[in-house]
Amino acid sequence: MSLSRTRRWLCIFSLVSCITTGVSAQSVPESQRSRAVIARVRPRLTAALTQKGLSFGAPLYVRVFKQERLLEMWMRHDDRYELFKTYPICAYSGELGPKVRQGDQQSPEGFYRVSAAQLHPLSRFHLSIDLGYPNAYDRVNGRTGNALMVHGNCVSVGCYAMTDPGIEEIYALADAALRAGQTAIPFHLFPFRPTEQNMRTHRDARWDRLWGDLKTAYDMFEQRRVPPRVSVRGGEYVINPPT
Repeated sequence: MSLSRTRRWLCIFSLVSCITTGVSAQSVPESQRSRAVIARVRPRLTAALTQKGLSFGAPLYVRVFKQERLLEMWMRHDDRYELFKTYPICAYSGELGPKVRQGDQQSPEGFYRVSAAQLHPLSRFHLSIDLGYPNAYDRVNGRTGNALMVHGNCVSVGCYAMTDPGIEEIYALADAALRAGQTAIPFHLFPFRPTEQNMRTHRDARWDRLWGDLKTAYDMFEQRRVPPRVSVRGGEYVINPPT
């Protein structure tokens, strides 16, 4: 057996990164730009994380609040998640309510998951993270569109746009968590923070069912500080407590 073939088999059986063949257990895309950004922001992030008893590369949970223009980065610490940092959203598109069709210029709402393949280290918006729209719920309900991102450059047509310094930190934390073994990062996108008062204010909105599901997940996380399990059945979201 040739040396190169032996190396390929070693990569397959060990399920670890193999530089010679480019095979890895968790292949995270990168570019010269993303490597330079991460090298620059990692020391600052590590220092801030250490002050809160958190670790660079810990699993993430992300919440977005459209009306408040806020993105929260939560990180696992022992058996619970702790809030690390809140970032201002520079711009989003449309109004309150989910994205329904291609071209409606709405920023999405709902439950999404980000895997390694959804990182875009060469985005024309500096760096970007594809939210995974349309998800299973969107598809079964006939919703259309694609390439809905959290990205930099502070401009939006259906995306959640951050400042460049903001997306650099968000991207670096996501990259680290996925490289450390998190399969997918939950991104829960809310129209607003679903307090009882806000839900009463918007009780006559056409999206009350979706927003009710989002509130169920929000309340479950607030009580347990662990993201709930979300699935889709019969065209509806199903929210269950974490295992």
